[in-house]
Amino acid sequence: MKKFMNDPKNFVPEMLDGIARANPDTLKYVPDYNLIMRADAPSNDRVTILQGSGSGHEPAHVMTVGKGMLTGACPGDVFAAPPMDYVYESAKLLNSDKGVLLLVNNYTGDRMAWEMAKEALEAEDIKVDIAYVNDDVAVQDSTYTVGRRGVAGNFFVMKAAGALAEKGASLEEVKAIAEKVNSVIRTMGIALSGTTPPAKGEPIFTLADDEMEVGVGIHGEPGRRRDKMKSADEIVDELLEAVVSDLPFESGDEVALMINGLGGTPISEQYLLYGIAHRKLAEKGIKVWRSYVGEYCTSLEMAGVSLTLCRVDDELKELLVEPAEIAIRTF
Repeated sequence: MKKFMNDPKNFVPEMLDGIARANPDTLKYVPDYNLIMRADAPSNDRVTILQGSGSGHEPAHVMTVGKGMLTGACPGDVFAAPPMDYVYESAKLLNSDKGVLLLVNNYTGDRMAWEMAKEALEAEDIKVDIAYVNDDVAVQDSTYTVGRRGVAGNFFVMKAAGALAEKGASLEEVKAIAEKVNSVIRTMGIALSGTTPPAKGEPIFTLADDEMEVGVGIHGEPGRRRDKMKSADEIVDELLEAVVSDLPFESGDEVALMINGLGGTPISEQYLLYGIAHRKLAEKGIKVWRSYVGEYCTSLEMAGVSLTLCRVDDELKELLVEPAEIAIRTF
């Protein structure tokens, strides 16, 4: 597959350099650790929030650094966890008097790198803690994980935690809100085509023209099953049934509804699916409080979408509407 790149091994560094050059007043790039950080960080007035995971999911995570969201992001290579020393050195560089929260999507490699970094940081008496994201209901375990995967629902965790950190909350309070959001988000995705990492040069998986992968992971991990292509109404039914029944979401609940494009799905199709989901939630007595449609957590050029519901209360509503200044969009 054709891609805009030079040497595949420089794909991530050149992308990060571009992000920093596009936002010279607000972001800095530290090449030694693949770190994109707020230009005004660290600040002893707020908790540092650091995230990473693999590249290839942009705008997550490196394009969500900025006021009101992440303090920094240090990704690994495409679909690969960052090295432990990247996390360790980035956290030391961004350490503040209020401490550091490591926000980790639940993948085996990420947990290993970030937990080892936490131990090393604690050995130097740095105040640090971890919160995990695992919102994908598709499968309990997968190629990359023990337990559920962290996918697009991560945006709600980043946004609420970032907003609370901006208000000067303690490390314990910021971790608590991250865990609260993670407890009320559920996501599932469907793919219509595979994804091609730059260094691989060929799709991780292929689908026939009349097939779809139900419950796909953002690295192309298998989902619940491979099925024949269905109508948009039937696809939304499948996603909503899996997500709504899991928490469960119930009549009278208020939710934020996200349709997330996986990188290769036109925005027109994303809004088509959003409209169907909104209508079907109303039929269940579930009120959509706020809408999110677009690309939040992608898998390079994979055609597909994920659907996320986040059950909101007054506290989460207040945090989710706080302003954020990040490279890709105002959340």
